[in-house]
Amino acid sequence: MHGPLLSAGDLARLRAACGRETVDPARSLFGPGSVTWRVNREAVLLLGGGRALLLQVAHPLVAAGVAAHSEFRAHPLRRLWRTLDLMLTLVFADGATALGAVRTIEGVHACVHGVLEAPSGPFPRGTRYEANDPALLLWVYATLVDTALVVYERFVEPLGVDGRAAYYEGSKVGARLLGIPEAMMPPTFGRFQEYVDDMIRGDVLAIGPASREIAASILRPAVPLGLAQAFRAANFVTVGLLPPPIRARYGLLWSAAQERALRALVTLARRLLPFVPQRVRLMPHARRASLTAVGLRSGRRRGEMTRGTPTRPRRARHREAAPRRRFPGR
Repeated sequence: MHGPLLSAGDLARLRAACGRETVDPARSLFGPGSVTWRVNREAVLLLGGGRALLLQVAHPLVAAGVAAHSEFRAHPLRRLWRTLDLMLTLVFADGATALGAVRTIEGVHACVHGVLEAPSGPFPRGTRYEANDPALLLWVYATLVDTALVVYERFVEPLGVDGRAAYYEGSKVGARLLGIPEAMMPPTFGRFQEYVDDMIRGDVLAIGPASREIAASILRPAVPLGLAQAFRAANFVTVGLLPPPIRARYGLLWSAAQERALRALVTLARRLLPFVPQRVRLMPHARRASLTAVGLRSGRRRGEMTRGTPTRPRRARHREAAPRRRFPGR
């Protein structure tokens, strides 16, 4: 087992998350053949990080928690990496390690609570927020699932109706592990799309001062001059991938010429991606998980071969002892 030792309660939590009677905590909760691995292994998904964050903090209660309880001003990208690392750990690490990562995030979230200091959208001043609120967890998680599908299908390849449905079904494992109640989760991918669309077009997502300040730290972070150009390119993709209603609420401009440029970039990326070396194209978590999976399969095959092959008694070989040579003075 690669992860920490688990209690009976931990194992029960993993079984409930996976919806299976038996779970091996030393293995990934998914596996190399799953659509979940196929999508989340692609490093190009990093291009969607800014999109997911802007969607998350468009929710006034999420924005309030981030503004009051994180160091986004000094370290604007730290929360993004922590969120991505958690998601990749849930997908590619063994079950014990995945649960340990969830426990760590729950510990951080336990300290994130407070009240709105000013009204925002449908939420009046004094509205309480908690990071472990299942409704907020569902929205944050939904932005990650939706963004992964948007980026993968635009920059890598179409998944099709069945592929998207399978990916969403797999995402429910992580949602359950994070403590989102089954009753709150949309039961099908179609219902999930309706939920995301309703959030985007409804009045819950309201861009207030906290949302704008966090967005500025994401789109215009204080980075060394040498990285500024790279971040401008990333921001171009971030703004272009945002749903138009959210882009408009943030006051971000987007022209027809920019849309054509983004489509050209997507076309170029699809053509070049098959030629990108695996060590660059795939996430480090995915590369490590693939090596682990190969090792586990090899060990299992060796064990089966050993069990199936009778061992022959080795013949004792008797060799005549060579005469001992004597040297002068000994």
